[in-house]
Amino acid sequence: MKLLLLTQYYPPEIGAPQNRLHELAVRLKAKGIHVEVLTALPNYPVNELMKGYENGKKRTEQIDGVSVHRAWIYVSKSKGIISRLLNYFSFVWTSYWKGRKMENFDYLMVESPPLFLGYSAMALAKKLNAKLIFNVSDLWPESAEKLMIVKNRWLLNFAYNLEAKCYKKADLITGQTEGIVKDIQTRFPQKEVYWLPNGVDVAFYNPSQVQEGNFREKNLFKKQDILFFYGGILGYAQGLEVILKAANLLREYASIHFIIQGSGPEKETLLKLKQTLNLTNVHFLNPVSKQEMPGILKSIDVALVPLKNLPLFQGAIPSKVFEALAMEVPLLLGVDGEARTHFIQNANAGLFFEPENAEDLAKQALYFATHSEVLIEMGKNAREYVSKNFDRNSIAENLLKKLKT
Repeated sequence: MKLLLLTQYYPPEIGAPQNRLHELAVRLKAKGIHVEVLTALPNYPVNELMKGYENGKKRTEQIDGVSVHRAWIYVSKSKGIISRLLNYFSFVWTSYWKGRKMENFDYLMVESPPLFLGYSAMALAKKLNAKLIFNVSDLWPESAEKLMIVKNRWLLNFAYNLEAKCYKKADLITGQTEGIVKDIQTRFPQKEVYWLPNGVDVAFYNPSQVQEGNFREKNLFKKQDILFFYGGILGYAQGLEVILKAANLLREYASIHFIIQGSGPEKETLLKLKQTLNLTNVHFLNPVSKQEMPGILKSIDVALVPLKNLPLFQGAIPSKVFEALAMEVPLLLGVDGEARTHFIQNANAGLFFEPENAEDLAKQALYFATHSEVLIEMGKNAREYVSKNFDRNSIAENLLKKLKT
């Protein structure tokens, strides 16, 4: 069996889709599937080509035994809509012209968003005689509309029509969460939709095999400090202002600290808010490689996972959840719906706070800070639950069974 994975985002970029897709590719290859990747020159999230990829370098390479083919992409520091559309559509165009020269495949799996890549995917699937798998990790353009990232009615209608066309052309639709699966099945009842969840490498994120390192010492935290940690994209959907507002309410508690690690479009806004509130208990750190994350997670006390309070996110499970739980780190979860059901109600692996409610976040954080025994108990529950339900090896094995039926 031969599978081509088409995605705009892939390592050495750091991020949730990059990591998830690479881990799936490596595991399918280990099970005897011929897997190749067609992706863009790495540039995310800083919007400039990574060192070593300039001037046409490394257009084809091997990453952990998987062949990765890279097509040119327009990159600009501008955050305007025109630059963003040029970024998306340049790769739609170049990925097709690069991909059409490849040999035939049995399956072509395309990652959405960006939804526009569906154009290339549909054309390439036909050209390469491949069955099309449309993998949906976010309900775009619905999320872009609800978050008011895209307001232009013409563009939204255009995107909704493209979404429908991609689903209708797909031989199989896969959704990252049960909420995404249910949404698509409701709107397109004639299509088969398969739950392909995110997960975690429980061998890599294993607290018994990871050294804590010097994270606390390097960042001037004391042993008795309680560290609440957010690591990931600093974007619109996360609603990270709630962390700073909660920190403001807890400023009198010297041992409670909030860490925000990552980069993204909202970072400058958050830094200005920190300055306005004069917060000394909020600390911003730059993103790090995947290899450093187990040691960091071993050093912190609670993983903070917020999202904005929108019905859209009832079916969302942020990817950062899985690594933290595998490392026996309990959650302070500001995501209602599917994530709350899995990890708070079923697993008893953390506490829930109402999304965007700083007072509730502060209340739950204070409870964690004064009940150290709960941290340990919930941490043990966390690893047990994700090991049983979200192990990447099992996810890959189940997908392979699906493709063979």
